[in-house]
Amino acid sequence: MLYSTPLLTDDDKHVLNELEGMRETLRYQVAEPRRWTGQLRRTLIAHAIQGSNSIEGYQVGLDDAVAAVAGEEPMETSPGTWDVITAYRDALTYVQQLGHSSEFTWHHMLLNALHFMMMRHDLSKWPGRYRPGDIYADEAHTGRLVYTGPDADEVPALVGELVEWLAHEQSDTPLLVRASMAHLNLVKIHPWRDGNGRMSRCLHTLVLARDGVLAPEFSSIEEWLGVGRNTYAYYDVLAEVGGPIWQPENDTGPWIRFCLSAHHQQAQLVRQRIDQAARLWDLLDTWVRRRNLPERVVSALQLAATGGKVRRTVYQHDESLTDDQAVRDLRALVRADLLEQHGQTRGRYYIASAALRELAAPALRPREIVDPYKRAR
Repeated sequence: MLYSTPLLTDDDKHVLNELEGMRETLRYQVAEPRRWTGQLRRTLIAHAIQGSNSIEGYQVGLDDAVAAVAGEEPMETSPGTWDVITAYRDALTYVQQLGHSSEFTWHHMLLNALHFMMMRHDLSKWPGRYRPGDIYADEAHTGRLVYTGPDADEVPALVGELVEWLAHEQSDTPLLVRASMAHLNLVKIHPWRDGNGRMSRCLHTLVLARDGVLAPEFSSIEEWLGVGRNTYAYYDVLAEVGGPIWQPENDTGPWIRFCLSAHHQQAQLVRQRIDQAARLWDLLDTWVRRRNLPERVVSALQLAATGGKVRRTVYQHDESLTDDQAVRDLRALVRADLLEQHGQTRGRYYIASAALRELAAPALRPREIVDPYKRAR
């Protein structure tokens, strides 16, 4: 027996209706062929990697998370943490590909394969294999014991039940509710020796990816879950709904409200970033044209203006340039007092100058992110 999908309240249905409208709007916005969408997608994936791993105590700066997505080497992250980050990157990349797979089927070995990708750097964690014995979960940030998983002998049957549930169309269950319930059940089954939280959040994203309406990087709530106070709330609602042991008869309503609120607030944030990116690109493009700089440098300025570190290799790849072209462009932006150079040789990067930050500020004004349930009441 799994944790059951709750009856939805009127507030739940209202939030779901708003979310469907937001997802449709985002789908049309990102479908437009705009040059800045590539950077936005990469940054959203990096935020997801950063957020999900921070919950487990693996800290990586956004610039290094972006580097992981771009296939670059880290600037600051330790080798051990980098193994964790790049493993999670590979699992999310696989999820993105599965979203387009016509041969896709739900199977417990699919979950084990994803787990192997995440944990392959540490064979002591039994990557791709269910745990052999008891397991206890604690909060990464406090060490407090919060959960004891079901007996190891029960794990194969419980995962099999979850996979069977996923494999059959739940036409009367909204997609976001279905993804949230898959997340809850997997994290409570706790099938593996380590990586159960990351796997559960990854499964949540995979269910959304299979829907195909919106790319997973625009649907994931992993970034939102990894933000300080949200992480505490995440642990609290898992403890409230799941209980300290496997208790599938518990009311899962609070969990669904938590996840729908997370999706709504993350969608607000993504929509804000899309709007900001469009405004900023237009502003920078106008500025560059007036000064007879190559139009392609806007991508480097866009990244720097939003707080990112510009690497020559990434800029070169994004704009399909030679080494010399990329170097000349970046030097020209330094001379124009738009970028500042830091580091030497392979560690060299560029950040926004004060002049660029001032120029970009009007396009980057944030909007308030609101809890839809508080607004509904």
